[in-house]
Amino acid sequence: MEDFIVGFLAATLRIATPLMFGTLGELFCERAGILNLGIEGTMFFGAFVGFAAAAKTGSLMIGLLAAILAGILAGLLMSLLTVILGVNQHVSGLGITLLLTALAMFGFNLIFGANRVLPSIESFPQIKLLGDIPILGEIFTQYGLTYVAILLIPLCAWVLYHTSFGLNLRSVGQNPEATDAAGINVYGLRTVALMIGGALISVGGAFLSLAQLGTFTFGIINGRGWVCIALIIFANWEPIRVFWGALLFGGVSALQLRLQLTGLKLPYEAFLALPYVVTIIALSLAGRNASYPAALLKPYKRE
Repeated sequence: MEDFIVGFLAATLRIATPLMFGTLGELFCERAGILNLGIEGTMFFGAFVGFAAAAKTGSLMIGLLAAILAGILAGLLMSLLTVILGVNQHVSGLGITLLLTALAMFGFNLIFGANRVLPSIESFPQIKLLGDIPILGEIFTQYGLTYVAILLIPLCAWVLYHTSFGLNLRSVGQNPEATDAAGINVYGLRTVALMIGGALISVGGAFLSLAQLGTFTFGIINGRGWVCIALIIFANWEPIRVFWGALLFGGVSALQLRLQLTGLKLPYEAFLALPYVVTIIALSLAGRNASYPAALLKPYKRE
């Protein structure tokens, strides 16, 4: 029983890691008033770019930096379409997801060929944060990026609520007209928010290819980007609640993996659907009192 609990908790943190990165990235975008539906494609593209760069250079850190750069570029593209040109945010985001997904698939086949044997790399090692302490030591034997994701939660909360940048960002998401009247560059701030968001989202994808899996497949993201969209509503656009939302989905995902090994006579698809069913239920309950940023989805044109 102890092994089950320890394995479950360790897996929960591991599965929650890309969701924390992705949801925090989306939080910055939406706090600035931009719904970034390009999140799924950005995570996929980040996973590919990070893996390809690491495989070709032999350096995981170069792969991670390449993924961050790819995310920033994706954020700039989203800014060009939605902030500068004023294109509908839904259309822009979905278009970016389709574009980046296609680019990643094309790039993968171009670099590695359409081989049946997937290429692999030596992934980031796990770190024993608490050493050989019984139980806790095993639970907190995690990848470095997992610890980074956890530390980013309070850091993002501090930035949003205790810095002038965070105050201006929240102001842009609530009332861009008043923010502009106060002399703050709405276009510039939204662009920066999308760049930060894109970088975090891309790292969420790169975590899968550079750490958890050590390879890249076309199904590597598996809808995690859309889950992040749901989690941001569950978290009510609050960084601390992002942590609990990611743990909820990660915990249920870890549980369904273990339930498949218990011999229950149910189709495996039922177990696979469990995390998404729980997410929908939690979202429907939490979404009733959600406080959306007032300017979310509303394009801003300076008069």
